Amino acid sequence: MKEYPTVPSVEAAPDGLVDVGHLWLLEKIDGVHLRFQLQQSGLIRFGDRNGVYDDADDVPDSAQHAVRYVRDHLDREALRNAVDDVEDVVFFGEATSYQTVAYDWDRIPSFLGFDVWSADTETFRPPDAVHAIFDGIGLESVTVFERERRARDFDPESYTIPQSAWYDGPAEGVVIRDKQGRRAKLLHPDAGDADAPTPVDVTAEKLAAQYATRDRLERLATQLEDDGRAVTFETHYERVLEDILREAHGRLSHGEHTLEMSEFRAEVGALTRAFLDERTDGT
Repeated sequence: MKEYPTVPSVEAAPDGLVDVGHLWLLEKIDGVHLRFQLQQSGLIRFGDRNGVYDDADDVPDSAQHAVRYVRDHLDREALRNAVDDVEDVVFFGEATSYQTVAYDWDRIPSFLGFDVWSADTETFRPPDAVHAIFDGIGLESVTVFERERRARDFDPESYTIPQSAWYDGPAEGVVIRDKQGRRAKLLHPDAGDADAPTPVDVTAEKLAAQYATRDRLERLATQLEDDGRAVTFETHYERVLEDILREAHGRLSHGEHTLEMSEFRAEVGALTRAFLDERTDGT
């Protein structure tokens, strides 16, 4: 599966990017890199920056919510109708898991696309086509701050990075693109000033109670119902665990604690079951 090239800082931008032509300025999302490719079988193959996973269950926990999101939302039929061979196309985006920017997790999709590779032409699609491609297959793409800005009118030193579309604060930065496939990034100096995750110093039971709150359990159950899906224990528990890991994976994977994840998962499962039992009794 095609790997995504490293995006340099604007100070090391490819020759000509900020000198000639027109630029697209895209919101840089602070998340986990995720790529995918639809197979002829109908299964979706996923990868991150470190490798490709033949079994999607092997994708790191911090991106599992995005794996499910892509599986649920990808319009496979639309993609098959749009290309001769679905395996010629690789999609790139961000799994919106907590890193340093606390997005509004109830609003931001689990996956936001930012680029598309076409093997038959051996090129990345131009930025003006990327949004339409993702929209056409049922997924959202990153926010476009500006389209077709003349490069000679863009001064990285004086440019003010806009507010993020996904929380009350500045975007982590902008990705600068042109139609020739050149790209660079300009980061906001203050975005993502979150404290580093602290190691877990409580029992699995207390930690589960901290994260598997009634508000979270109710919100996710309601989402399932709104999607027309039955709120079974297995389905609800999977959503709850994915939601927690999306926001807390940095702390839960911290190397300085002795938390057994199996114990934590079991405690989350117990709280989920108790919630569903109470919810059933009350209806």
